[in-house]
Amino acid sequence: MILLDGSSLTIEQLLAIADRGERVALSDAARDRVRRSRAVVDRRARGAEPAYGINTGFGSFAEVAIAPDALEALQLNLLRSHAAGLGDPLPPRTVRATIALRANVLAKGFSGIALDTVEALIALLNRRGVHPSVPSRGSVGASGDLAPLAHLALVLIGEGEVLDDDDDDQRKGRKERKEDQNALRASRVLRSSVISGSEALRRAGLKPITLGPKEGLALINGTQPSTAVLALALAAAERVARAADIAAALSIDALRGSIHPFEARIHDARPFRGQRTSAANIEALMRGSGINLSHERCGKVQDAYSLRCAAQVHGAVRDALRFIRETVDIEANSATDNPMVFADTGDIVSGGNFHGAPIAIAADLLAAAVVPLATISERRTDRLVDPALSGLPAFLTRDGGLKSGLMLAHVTAAAVASELKSLAHPSGVDTIPTSANREDHVSMSMTAALKAECAVSRAREVIAIEILCACQAIDLLAPLMTSPALAAVHGLVRSRVPALDDDRAPAPDIVAIAQLIETSALEDACDALVK
Repeated sequence: MILLDGSSLTIEQLLAIADRGERVALSDAARDRVRRSRAVVDRRARGAEPAYGINTGFGSFAEVAIAPDALEALQLNLLRSHAAGLGDPLPPRTVRATIALRANVLAKGFSGIALDTVEALIALLNRRGVHPSVPSRGSVGASGDLAPLAHLALVLIGEGEVLDDDDDDQRKGRKERKEDQNALRASRVLRSSVISGSEALRRAGLKPITLGPKEGLALINGTQPSTAVLALALAAAERVARAADIAAALSIDALRGSIHPFEARIHDARPFRGQRTSAANIEALMRGSGINLSHERCGKVQDAYSLRCAAQVHGAVRDALRFIRETVDIEANSATDNPMVFADTGDIVSGGNFHGAPIAIAADLLAAAVVPLATISERRTDRLVDPALSGLPAFLTRDGGLKSGLMLAHVTAAAVASELKSLAHPSGVDTIPTSANREDHVSMSMTAALKAECAVSRAREVIAIEILCACQAIDLLAPLMTSPALAAVHGLVRSRVPALDDDRAPAPDIVAIAQLIETSALEDACDALVK
């Protein structure tokens, strides 16, 4: 059980909720804060003084007063009118992360929401199979991710749509998740249909809620969908970064490169944290390699940059990921409401914590940061398949000409690496006024987060191709043996992907290795050598 207190939710806990169905509850302190904040809203709703979103309209209607007998309709209309999203629905794991983040924000006690409403939101997490259908497009990341959160919140009142968790594909997905929790992280949207929100609540034994003053606004004002997408993409990127160190070690060994550029004394002289970590990883993975020992005195002075500078490039990416993690950690435990309710003074103050700029910038950085991982990986793959650079059979096949080997695997790596350069263009540099120019600067945080998620997936594929080629190269160097750590990685890969003797379609092999990266199985094979 994970207690939400509004201040201590970690990315690891978020993954446990999203992927493993960890149950959640509010802490006692959070319950008290929510009650006190709600009391302030109830007092203001009974008075005549205007308070945004409580007894006024929204956005450019902020100066329109709402009669006391229409306050419930005001909140209901807000959810209905703002559910304008389009596009493919977010995967269930992303929806679960979004719900957890929103509940954690409400737990801070600045929203003015009723405790029963927060509990109803949490019940969606704790009752299996209630995953609101949340379109992925429609947010500009200002006033929060209004459209996605409105689609989610509609389910609480018995409206909207829910991904049908009772169809055959979903039953199969639940069985697979029970058998292999790691495979959860590789899951996609298991969806063939939707059901109504009212039917989903009925199946789960839940009842629709009735909205009080400000509650609709409290449910949709925030960056939680874009933060959820970014948090999950970040966790995936961290796994890709660790896999990149493994891929580099495999390739450097297979290309008979030197282990010496990864000596700690070199990196201690330029003490970037990420660089030192990557160097230590690669050196530890290569230690004890018979291949490396065989060319210790070969006379080569220096390796190419894609080998020798792997730690410097990979390390810079790691340092960027650390900044992104700090941003996500802060945002996951921040109040993003407007207006904010201060129970200690009774004040209700309009502000702009809903603006998604921090998430947009971090997401744009993530999309750009993974590109060097992919481009340097593609360069190592190119060296592996080029006999003039590798000293190995062309395209890693013994029967070149009759067979093409891994020729097109490298071409695919080049194509995907090139696509990544386009994905690196930042979304947050764009802004477009909305809401009759009341919201005249927006963040595009959701667009940035979705793009970053895509970039991480593409980078994973490039790394997977390098591992495919490097393992084949290791095979071709037999009877020379790689290090014990890399032999374990090679063995894992070979348990899913046989050595290439006769030509076959590389695509399934690439997908299989990408899944080993995504589920952490690849790094687990290294016996905790990779940090």
